[in-house]
Amino acid sequence: MATNLKINGKEVSVDADADTPLLWVLRDDLDLTGTKFGCGVASCGACTVHVDGVAMRSCQTYLSDVEGTEITTIEGVSGKAAKAVQTAWRDLDVVLCGYCQSGQIMQAVDLLASTPKPTNDDIDAAMAGNACRCATYHRIRAAIHHAAEIMEG
Repeated sequence: MATNLKINGKEVSVDADADTPLLWVLRDDLDLTGTKFGCGVASCGACTVHVDGVAMRSCQTYLSDVEGTEITTIEGVSGKAAKAVQTAWRDLDVVLCGYCQSGQIMQAVDLLASTPKPTNDDIDAAMAGNACRCATYHRIRAAIHHAAEIMEG
């Protein structure tokens, strides 16, 4: 059965079971491979996307849950917070292996969209569900603070 979705501003139709995780629809059906598979149980954050502007784990979000919503992946993230986060990530050379970074960026954009001047505690709480095997947590926190400064102008 076809499901109509709006992904990165485009209307798409997907022929997949309603209980298919959004992650696999994005990667396998739509070739949006920036969203990564990490754990499959929503514990690592590598699969983070935005659904109606809120960070969600796509490995545990089912196709039936997102019909009629606005889905944004790392390929389509935009706006003031996204631009600031992307700039900060480059400025501070956050990435080591990079595998988790699309999820980290999507989570950081969500944080800054709702909390433009986060404290360390705000950052730690928001980013707690995003694992980084390379342990770049100090760089991620610094980049979020830098992105907040960029957003201030």
